[in-house]
Amino acid sequence: MSQINVNDLTFYYDGSYDNIFENVSFQIDTDWKLGFIARNGRGKTTFLRLLQGKYEYKGTISSSVSFDYFPFEISDHQKDTLAVVEEIYPDYEFWKVCRELTLLQVDTEVLYRPFDTLSNGEQTKVMLAILFSGENSFLLIDEPTNHLDMPTRKLVSDYLNKKKGFLLVSHDRAFLDQCIDHVLTINKTNIEIQKGNFSSWWENKRRKDEYEIAENENLKKDIQRMKESARQSREWADNVEATKIGKKSQDQEKNIDSRAYIGEKSRRMQMRRKNMERRQDRSIEEKSALLKNIESTESLKLFPLRHHKDVLVRMEEVGITYCSCQYSPRDNDLQSITDKCGGKEKQVVHNFNLEIRNGEKIVLEGKNGCGKSSIIKSILSSVDWSFDDSMDEDKENNRILTGSIETAGGLIISYVPQDTSHLKGTISSYAERYGIDETIFKTLLRKLDFSRLQLEKSMEEYSGGQKKKVLIARSLCQQAHLYVWDEPLNFIDVFSRIQIEELIEKYNPTLLMVEHDRTFVEKIGAKIITL
Repeated sequence: MSQINVNDLTFYYDGSYDNIFENVSFQIDTDWKLGFIARNGRGKTTFLRLLQGKYEYKGTISSSVSFDYFPFEISDHQKDTLAVVEEIYPDYEFWKVCRELTLLQVDTEVLYRPFDTLSNGEQTKVMLAILFSGENSFLLIDEPTNHLDMPTRKLVSDYLNKKKGFLLVSHDRAFLDQCIDHVLTINKTNIEIQKGNFSSWWENKRRKDEYEIAENENLKKDIQRMKESARQSREWADNVEATKIGKKSQDQEKNIDSRAYIGEKSRRMQMRRKNMERRQDRSIEEKSALLKNIESTESLKLFPLRHHKDVLVRMEEVGITYCSCQYSPRDNDLQSITDKCGGKEKQVVHNFNLEIRNGEKIVLEGKNGCGKSSIIKSILSSVDWSFDDSMDEDKENNRILTGSIETAGGLIISYVPQDTSHLKGTISSYAERYGIDETIFKTLLRKLDFSRLQLEKSMEEYSGGQKKKVLIARSLCQQAHLYVWDEPLNFIDVFSRIQIEELIEKYNPTLLMVEHDRTFVEKIGAKIITL
């Protein structure tokens, strides 16, 4: 057991106008299972990089342990997985990696397959196996749940619960509850550490916020009352003082013995006024110390369209196959496709049926690679969706569809893709490119915790969560009959997830989603369809 000591840490990026961290001090025990929570853009990944010594900073970070970071940087994804293991961890012990893979319920045969042929879940598990097969390192695990299906998230959380000595960045509330015993939070003005899981931290934060809001209201009333009392005391003191000299003193001057009494009365009134003002100043100081770390979240708005037809999308006996050959036949004869493609095809969806009705919220669930995103893109293609930079058009051209997809006439769809790599340039240019109202777009982003300064930056500088928020804000700017969101919550912070939950509950849009956050799916009351 040892400690990581952070003292007076200050850091900012070159060319930035504001500090990411300023005079931050705290201690971490290396045996803790620590969850790391903060709004997007607050510096979670930056802090992990600072622990690794990737950036220069002011202050000190001292520890007797080394740090390993997940996810690893892999130079060539086409290498066999075993070669990737050797590249990441040259001194690895084969039996230890196999032991961790077994605990993660992964067959060791994956070590002999090209890394890029593994599913997202398999890649994550392999990297976690490499991470935990080492020794004497404190592990920095940055958002391992992105792209993981629900069963895999449960498996990974159970796996992490049996480990110790890690700092875990995640926004999945159920996942955090199952595998951490302490919480590290970056607030607006400080960094805090609490014992417990996400739920206990959230309850403590809610109670503290409620107390501070109530205390703030009481102090506001006290300050107003003391201002009025100070004003009255000042008027009384001035009136008494006026009787010592000038016109008001004429009656008093007839009795010179009363002057000492008047002077003492004036002195006491002035002292009372000053005491009242000091109490008022103290109350204002106490009030200013409150509410600094309350994460205010404004309500989002959405105005979905309602189609005159009840059924918006009907899929019957749909099969989806991908073919890598030059010629991709588009017909309903799967045998013909197999003959023409010479066995190079891969079927990901078989005999799938789905109806989407007005007002329904549907979540597609299933293991990674089972065809959830393929179903979404097939629906988009059926309404002549114009592919933009968010899609790999070559891959879409190689998708072979069997069965039938019927969509309501004039159906308008708003789409949020998984991928954010196409986001480039400024928010203003992005709004112009997609024909959305820039003012409304920026207002939504401000409600999603973007500062005015961030709105002026290039989107290449945004964190993963901020990029996702750009895509969600764009979708919210669009009036549509059907909102199709493909894993919209990857990288999105907890506070914004709750905002989006409340939005869906309030405005009840017709929604088709792929999402693996169990808490979110339960909150919005979605119908789950398992592939």
